[in-house]
Amino acid sequence: MKVEKTALDGVLILKPNVHGDERGFFMESWNRRTFKEATGIEPDFVQDNHSSSTKGVLRGLHLQRPPVPQGKLVRIVSGSVFDVAVDVNPSSPTYKQWVGVELSAENHKQLWIPAGYAHGFLTLSDHAEMLYKATNFYAPETECCVLWNDAEIAVNWPLEADQTPTLSDKDLKGIALKELESQGALG
Repeated sequence: MKVEKTALDGVLILKPNVHGDERGFFMESWNRRTFKEATGIEPDFVQDNHSSSTKGVLRGLHLQRPPVPQGKLVRIVSGSVFDVAVDVNPSSPTYKQWVGVELSAENHKQLWIPAGYAHGFLTLSDHAEMLYKATNFYAPETECCVLWNDAEIAVNWPLEADQTPTLSDKDLKGIALKELESQGALG
């Protein structure tokens, strides 16, 4: 496994070893020992999630606050997405900064998003299937939705000039990070 650090502390781009030939390919998508050896991190995954989206769907920016924060290991098994992690810790030197990476079934990249970061993605292909492991159970009472187009974060989503993303009602009602901070909702 190859590990690429990002500008955000703890957010990692992972490239598993893929063994392919004319028949297809094989890879270990998760191995606790290999992950720990490569990253120094040993997450305790308790839940697997599967998301299916069509082109132009934008999900996020989501996070769970303490006492039930979630770390996520994200990968795509069909199609491609632009995946984003945002530092939402007001005491962090990279607060309000983000990293984005294209994850696809073809490039096999994975993104490790530690607890305490917001996560979102935009579907780039006609259809995409995302699988992700989470380090805590879903706890809706601790969930926050940061506005996907918060001007202070300024995620550079790869949208075409006239494209408006398809959002859920929850994501349409996202809150600006500044407002969440003023409410004490970020910890």
